[in-house]
Amino acid sequence: MAASSPASAGSGVYAHGPLLVLDADDEQQVTGYGTGGLLLDVPARSLPALVEWALAEARVGAQKLHASGKDADPLLVLTAAACERYGLPAALSDAERSAGRLPEGHKVIKLLERAGWKLTRRGLGPWARIYRPVTGGRRQCVQLCIPSWNALDDRSWGHAATLEPAELARVLGVYAHRVMTPVGSTAVSGLELMTALNPPTRASEPDQDGKRHSEHRPGSLSTQALDPAPCEAVDGHPVLAHLPRFHIRGPQERLFEEAYDWARDLTDAECMQPYLVGIDVNLAFGAAANGAVVGLDAPPEHVTGPVFDPAMPGSWLVDLSHVNLSRVKVAKQWRDLHGDMLPSPFTPTGERPEGPAWYATPTVAYAIELGYDVTPVEAWVRPRSGRFLDGWYKRLRDAYVATMADLGVAEKLPPGEFLKAMDGYKGRDPELGIVVDAVKMTVKGGIGKLQEKARGGGWVPGQAWPALARPTWRPDMRAAVISRARINMHRKILALAAATGRYPVAIISDGAVYTADGPSPLDVLPYDQDGKTVPGSFRIGVSPGMVKHEGTQDVLWGVRVLEQLAAEGKVANLARYIKTGEVTARDTRE
Repeated sequence: MAASSPASAGSGVYAHGPLLVLDADDEQQVTGYGTGGLLLDVPARSLPALVEWALAEARVGAQKLHASGKDADPLLVLTAAACERYGLPAALSDAERSAGRLPEGHKVIKLLERAGWKLTRRGLGPWARIYRPVTGGRRQCVQLCIPSWNALDDRSWGHAATLEPAELARVLGVYAHRVMTPVGSTAVSGLELMTALNPPTRASEPDQDGKRHSEHRPGSLSTQALDPAPCEAVDGHPVLAHLPRFHIRGPQERLFEEAYDWARDLTDAECMQPYLVGIDVNLAFGAAANGAVVGLDAPPEHVTGPVFDPAMPGSWLVDLSHVNLSRVKVAKQWRDLHGDMLPSPFTPTGERPEGPAWYATPTVAYAIELGYDVTPVEAWVRPRSGRFLDGWYKRLRDAYVATMADLGVAEKLPPGEFLKAMDGYKGRDPELGIVVDAVKMTVKGGIGKLQEKARGGGWVPGQAWPALARPTWRPDMRAAVISRARINMHRKILALAAATGRYPVAIISDGAVYTADGPSPLDVLPYDQDGKTVPGSFRIGVSPGMVKHEGTQDVLWGVRVLEQLAAEGKVANLARYIKTGEVTARDTRE
């Protein structure tokens, strides 16, 4: 095995980094492109031999992210030429793409089986895991990624699949070093990162014979999946199998904690202002995950007539229709506001609730913060709780901030300098621009995967689907994070309205649109000469929870869009289109 880079001069079992991108030349010679410019000759002539080589000689992989966790398996990324070299198609057929894998009788799969290798349930697809059962405590597993089979979805990875091998190794290598070695889509990697940073088990203290055993790690999830409370279950979940087939659950039966999709008509005064300015919260769901207290390793407990406890994670059936946004507490002071120009914080549509509904703890706590009493009827609570997602947030935050700094957008820049630095920032290094987007999609996708729904044909409502077997199938955790994200947005909107009289005209997920006399976020968010702005409101900057400029259009554009979509019988949310000005297909930004 030859190496032609100083990067290979390191020592240790993973001296050659977390991954290799394999490419074959016209003579069928395979070269492995690693991180730091590393080049390796790959002697393996078949896929089984390649897997053996990766584990025995390649010195590829990554150290575990937690002392009680597992090392990352070697990742081999196969170009189309490398696929053909190892007997795999350069692209999947329509039937294979629909199935998400090669058929089980494929000759390469038979070769693997004869050599004693196994595939996981997802088979030999765009992301394949090839392994042998653990023997003697030794894990033998290699991860394959095949970009020409659409392993690198362009919604998460941009144009990564079209990069040359060395550039692709750099993109995936930066992500692997700063986040984790990818093991699937960014959503799958986001979910796996939660467990990698907070493993469910650890080695016990030695027993009387000196042996250690696996035991539960405090602060982590269970090794077993937990059933949700009925109100937290998605439609078709087995805990709802007793319901009539076409029963539609309303707010009194189902928890609706979702991101904002709210808009209102412009006032006459707003129509006289020239600009619509969009702002966007950086890593909004990541920032909301930070500090979120969630249930851990025990099932929810049902309580009738509970006293609300803001420190107790859970779901609460409570009537919040009495909260009047025209008079609320902002920073503990009663303020009179234009309530009809504000979205309700309690529904994703921004409409005022009409009666009792299920809410996650942060939403109910916010009603109290606004100055109103709450009287829950019943609840499903989780007394065994903790801040399970804090380490996950910190890892992704650091990855995002470090990569943005590499692109010339540093933390603690004054607002004006930050906005200038953001102008065309991805063009300074398009490969790192891909990494930034992948990190953002890891946050959103990881939270979304906590409530993965049934997919594929053959599933019948009331039956379990594969995702339910995961300890990380936790719709209650997703609800808590989305609740916090929506409440964080609303709190900042109120602070700005109370201080300046400015009200949003549209909100979509983590973005908001305001009218303004100028085209910049600085024309919406007031900053004084000392760089201070409205306490508790939006702040301009790169850190998660702070905001960047999403886009600016003129008010006449907004009026035209509202009229155009109204004529088509649609409700227009200008926050959905503010970035480019183009009225495109629906984008939920989740």
